[in-house]
Amino acid sequence: MVFWEGYVSDEVMGTFAPIVVYWFYAGFFQLLPPLDNYRLHTRKEEDAKNSVPLSSVIKGVLLQQLVQAVVAHLLFLVTSQTDLVGTEVQPSIPVQIFQIIIAMFVMDTWQYFVHRYMHINKFLYRHIHSQHHKLVVPYAIGALYNHPLEGLLLDTVGGAISFLISGMTARTAVIFFCFAVVKTVDDHCGLWLPGNLFHIFFQNNTAYHDIHHQLHGLKYNFSQPFFPIWDKILGTHMPYDLIKRPKGGFEARLSKDD
Repeated sequence: MVFWEGYVSDEVMGTFAPIVVYWFYAGFFQLLPPLDNYRLHTRKEEDAKNSVPLSSVIKGVLLQQLVQAVVAHLLFLVTSQTDLVGTEVQPSIPVQIFQIIIAMFVMDTWQYFVHRYMHINKFLYRHIHSQHHKLVVPYAIGALYNHPLEGLLLDTVGGAISFLISGMTARTAVIFFCFAVVKTVDDHCGLWLPGNLFHIFFQNNTAYHDIHHQLHGLKYNFSQPFFPIWDKILGTHMPYDLIKRPKGGFEARLSKDD
């Protein structure tokens, strides 16, 4: 039993819930006060280094989410397995948890290799992936600010493959996709907030991904959105030290032990 049962289908929730969750969570960060003591970059750096206005970022994200919604609708339409009374049999909770874990590793694998190739291939980086790196200082709303083709290949197709390989139902997909969205937004929020569970339980977090957005980290820390496994296996892992700035906030610097 889920709270939307009887109101909307799992397929509709799987299509639109991640979009709604994105704007709620990203909007939460956008509405926070400056919080200069917890920022990884100063507001002055954000204004100086980012080369695209917020309005353009919002339009870019909405375009990607439109494509995402269309693909998700088609995916659920093709894979839906309802019984004679129009309901889909749900697996046990342990099975659903296992499917989500499998989907996390599949998504990480897909995104690592596609993401890394977009950095290796100069044409793809210059004409496609560089759009995301116009946000040198990441912020929450810009988490899905990508070239439309990158949004399709990296995020939308990656999500579809994770869904198909894991064998999860549309109901489980609602939980997985919403969790992936929240994690992605948090990785781009630019804040090192005390008690943030993502920072506690995931090595691949806000500071980890911030390194990748900086000039010295462009060829490192490709892993996203969950684990740094492929970075560590393939030698693209860049460890960092989180340094407290004298005037407030933090800075993720290349580790002296590296």
